[in-house]
Amino acid sequence: MRPKLCVLLVVVSWIITNLHALLHILLMVRLNICSNNTVHHFFCDPYPILKLSCYDTFINDLTAFTEGGLVFLTPFTCIVISYAYIFSKVLKFPSAQGIKKALSTCGSHLTVVSLFYGAILGVYMHPSSSFSIQDMAASVIFTVVTPLVNPFIYSLRNRDMKGALRKLTLRF
Repeated sequence: MRPKLCVLLVVVSWIITNLHALLHILLMVRLNICSNNTVHHFFCDPYPILKLSCYDTFINDLTAFTEGGLVFLTPFTCIVISYAYIFSKVLKFPSAQGIKKALSTCGSHLTVVSLFYGAILGVYMHPSSSFSIQDMAASVIFTVVTPLVNPFIYSLRNRDMKGALRKLTLRF
């Protein structure tokens, strides 16, 4: 990958995420908070804040669903297309060992991607009025658990790490 393309990808993703956040902020500014102003959440997520409003949040929900779906589906579609391309190439390998190694490499990434996108899909693809404690748990998964588990999943591909983990589990 060329350095210019790398910088372009970073800048575009930074701009898109900031515009995404700005849109939600501008839509929430117009709302009045009429109920208890305590957000029972560990970070300032849009849905728990929308539940505090006494106004109709239909526009906010519609925007979150459509624009959020677009922000969700675009990178997810790119990941699916790239993996389809990778798998089509991997299946053409002449040796089973090469296929196994390639799929092992892809498997760890797919685990993290599935955990992240599955949690996001569960939290944001429904109306804010139905936001529940399960959604808060799913939010913890994609904001805390996924980044924490990511290094462990990738390090388990290392033979030394596998050996150390095997010794640790055999001790108990």
